[in-house]
Amino acid sequence: MTGIAPPVKTILNADFGYDVGMHTAPLSGRSVASRVRGLTVAIVALTVATADGQTARSKPVRRAAPPPAWDAAAVSGTFLEDAFTGLQGPRPDFAAAQRGAGTPPAGPGAAEGTPAGGGNAGFKWSTLVSEETLTDEIKDMRAVVAAAAARPTDFKGGGYDKARAAFSSVALAFGVIAAYDHDIRWKKDAATARDLFARVGFNCKTGTDQSFAESKARLADLEAMLDGGAPQGKPDRDEDFQWSQVAARPALMARLEAADSALAAAVASKGDFVRLIERVVHEAEMVAAIGAAIQQKDFEFHDDDTYRGYAAAMRDAGVAARDAARKKDYEGARTAVGTLKKSCDTCHGEYRG
Repeated sequence: MTGIAPPVKTILNADFGYDVGMHTAPLSGRSVASRVRGLTVAIVALTVATADGQTARSKPVRRAAPPPAWDAAAVSGTFLEDAFTGLQGPRPDFAAAQRGAGTPPAGPGAAEGTPAGGGNAGFKWSTLVSEETLTDEIKDMRAVVAAAAARPTDFKGGGYDKARAAFSSVALAFGVIAAYDHDIRWKKDAATARDLFARVGFNCKTGTDQSFAESKARLADLEAMLDGGAPQGKPDRDEDFQWSQVAARPALMARLEAADSALAAAVASKGDFVRLIERVVHEAEMVAAIGAAIQQKDFEFHDDDTYRGYAAAMRDAGVAARDAARKKDYEGARTAVGTLKKSCDTCHGEYRG
């Protein structure tokens, strides 16, 4: 017989007549009877414990009470029978939202969204620039082009750069007219004029015989339109219109610098402001229009959030200066012009070139 470990022996309260070292020990009859009784008691105790455990496991599990029956009458005043009856206003047009997902968001201060493409796209240009300002801008730029392209020598000697800025501003003005939110002067021919003046603006990057001849032809178109006629040239556009094709960024920056100088001079004193209040309105609205246009898709840096932030701040400052001038609020106009200058200076420090 093999040895039994002491713990087992302790549990059974018996050593079976052998010690741990497997040495025999003499047993008396009384000792044997006593050990047999101990072993019997231990076996009975283990059997009872096992039976109790099985009985405990066989007891049925108590289940949770079933859910109460739904009483619609009890909640009739709490829940709507038809959720759509509680909605107010028009239902959202998710298809339209999906179509416009690629349009960059407008910065703060935009009254009715952001212009995109060649149409209105829900944007109200009239909140930024008036018909009067657009008309006056075209008239003013005609005089600049006439002086810059008076003679070939003047044009090639630096006049081409002035003509480029003027043509670009005219192209922008006609671009806004073409997308204006209501009918204004030249709207019928605005898209054609926009493309013609945009092309000559790009071509005037250098002073050549070709760019001089094209400048003279576009000057004739401009004078005809001012006299009530239509442009004679025909654009050769094959693709959809993009605002980035209206003018190069450097040309528009030159126009902004001119506006900044004019506005600074106009708010130098209250007397200057009162005397030049119409000029403040004009220049401020042109700043706002350019600030909106240069945020459009495909313009250089259009996908740069910092650049768009500067452009939006410039646009909003232009609107604020315009509104203050209409109210004859000198301090308000001066503050807005200061904000405009700060925005322009910061932007030029990071993006000029």
